[in-house]
Amino acid sequence: MSLFANVIVDISIEKLDRPFQYIIPDALADRIYPGVQIEAPFGNRTIKGYVIEITDTPEIALDRIKPISGVLSGSVAMESQLIELAAWMRANYGSTMNQALKTVLPVRKKTKPMERKWLELIADENDARMKLAIYESGRSTAKARLLRELIVQKRIEQSLVTAKLNISGATIKSLEKDGMIAVSTEKRYRNPIANLEQNKRNLQLNPNQKRVVDAVLANADAGIQKTYLLKGVTGSGKTEVYMELIAHAIEKGQQAIVLIPEIALTYQTVMRFYNRFGDRVSIMNSRLSDGERYDQYLRVLHHDVDIIIGPRSALFAPFENLGLIIIDEEHETSYKSETAPRYHAREVAIQRAKMCHASVVLGSATPSMESYYRAMEGEYELLELNQRVQDRPLAQCEVIDMREELRHGNRSILSTRLQERMEECLQKNEQMMLFLNRRGTAGFVSCRACGTVLKCPHCDVSLSQHRGGRLVCHYCGYEIPQPKTCPECGSKYIMGFKAGTQKVEEFVQKRFPDAKILRMDYDSTRTKDSYESILNAFANHEADILIGTQMIVKGHDFAGVTLVGILAADMSLHVPDFHGTERTFDLITQAAGRAGRGDLPGNVVIQSYDPDNYAIQAAKNQDYDAFYRQEIAYRGMMNYPPVNHMLVIGLANENEQILAKEAENITIYIDKLLQNHRRDCAVIGPADASIAKMNDIYRKVIYIKSKDYSLLVAVKDRLEKKQALSNIQYDFDPMSGF
Repeated sequence: MSLFANVIVDISIEKLDRPFQYIIPDALADRIYPGVQIEAPFGNRTIKGYVIEITDTPEIALDRIKPISGVLSGSVAMESQLIELAAWMRANYGSTMNQALKTVLPVRKKTKPMERKWLELIADENDARMKLAIYESGRSTAKARLLRELIVQKRIEQSLVTAKLNISGATIKSLEKDGMIAVSTEKRYRNPIANLEQNKRNLQLNPNQKRVVDAVLANADAGIQKTYLLKGVTGSGKTEVYMELIAHAIEKGQQAIVLIPEIALTYQTVMRFYNRFGDRVSIMNSRLSDGERYDQYLRVLHHDVDIIIGPRSALFAPFENLGLIIIDEEHETSYKSETAPRYHAREVAIQRAKMCHASVVLGSATPSMESYYRAMEGEYELLELNQRVQDRPLAQCEVIDMREELRHGNRSILSTRLQERMEECLQKNEQMMLFLNRRGTAGFVSCRACGTVLKCPHCDVSLSQHRGGRLVCHYCGYEIPQPKTCPECGSKYIMGFKAGTQKVEEFVQKRFPDAKILRMDYDSTRTKDSYESILNAFANHEADILIGTQMIVKGHDFAGVTLVGILAADMSLHVPDFHGTERTFDLITQAAGRAGRGDLPGNVVIQSYDPDNYAIQAAKNQDYDAFYRQEIAYRGMMNYPPVNHMLVIGLANENEQILAKEAENITIYIDKLLQNHRRDCAVIGPADASIAKMNDIYRKVIYIKSKDYSLLVAVKDRLEKKQALSNIQYDFDPMSGF
């Protein structure tokens, strides 16, 4: 009986985004199964594709079904569960199935295994010594040198023999031919954390941590899997809770995935897990070589690893018995993909957990509005840690009004108060971090004298600077010329903010010439091990001051840091994106949490041109609940997520006039689709994208808001049938501006 393979072809075109059926030749029957990549005829050419199903039922006439040409050399099979997950992502986020499959592939290709060769003495020791005497008398010095070493050690790695004893391959073969030694080959995995040394520590959970662990384990032992939101203040010991939950899962023969938002967090996070679980821990991230990535995939398949740690791509580790998914710092925007399918790791993690009956733990000191809203609605179970471990106090925060600094003649990057604090810190030989809030520097315009930010009167988001002296709203297209003076106070100090970490470093070095400074930003962390080297140097007190962008304030634990200075706290407050206030609160609170984590108390200086803003005041007091109450009221009033869902439809075309006409036609079509749902949704646009032209391609956006997510998916589905995917993209509940 013939078998058939249903294949998704490796072409990202909407019209071809369906399975094509091929006959499986008998010669390839044992090599073809769901997930494997194959080659097959397609029209008058050969294309690649992924097998998603094997069946014995032909879908069309047999004489029209072509045979598979071959299995692609070096391809890696996918788990059937991951194929199912890809299909869910394709349906819920909008992309081709091929794009979704490529997203869930943990590795793209096989690589040659690393081999370790060993030389072993197989001759009797007496015979070996007799042979040694012959070699020495016959001037076979290389043979004699090697044999002498093997008589002592019996077994030596070949790389050591060739490197340290300067023995050639010909000499080794000659000894092997003489029957003195045997050469064996041992395959070994590339291990990106093989250089770590385990320092086992058995930490006892405090009563608050134990309460949280017991709540999760009681449900797990009863066969109840849930999504938990762990809201714990900075330094409350969330990581210890994670490890205890993972230990319980491993005892039951299950595996765990730990997602972290930044590669910069990998080293410190892995060290803590490695100290607890040893070689059962590994990592997956984009900094690994192809060989390292493939070997971690094999280690997972061969049950040599129980825990995978990494950013969102680690979510697709092919564990067979996944019991727990942890998303640390779950509020971070890096968990949202910016390429199709534009999935959020939180939602995909919850879906994968449903497929394999696993639990999900979302952890953060500043939970995302979406997660906390769902916890308040009862969709997630809320667990809280409201005190730091050992009852250490939270850092003392003060807000400096930079408008007053300007009035008193201080136009420098650092306020007078922050400079005083830094001086005290250096005198006490304590460490400090200076955080430059550079997130979302799309070019909002504010007055340095009175703090006024120029906003859209229709959307309550800041206007964004464009070339030609224009200020534009990226949500509705409202536009005005950039004023020369502040419309509120008449000051001429109205401009965008442009300061980078290098400029800050130069100023600080000049102001404190004896201080040792490290800088951590995109430019200083481009090489593979740059994160670790900078963080290690700071942890070892090789520097007094660490200057950096948001990557320095996420989850790092430096006991010696007693001062954190937050520069330009309101940079993310007025970006043209409704998330701006939330981002500001998150970043300030997380940054403040880096101070005072050791035995010494911490201090935080927050510099702002808008010091009375509720996000900055709530962050100063580290009061999440106060911030949430005000922010959720604003989101509800404006019908923004999480109160409503939002779908952003992105359009692109080389011809500006054609794009404008297409955008208008699609908007009219959407209006007709939703004519029976006028009370349930709103359509906004079309408007220019934040970057209206990129690489000579014009871009427009349309927004749809609705409480009903399925209604937005239905609109997407109808548009996919009507419109080719090559020039239209979808983003559900976007995490960034457009």
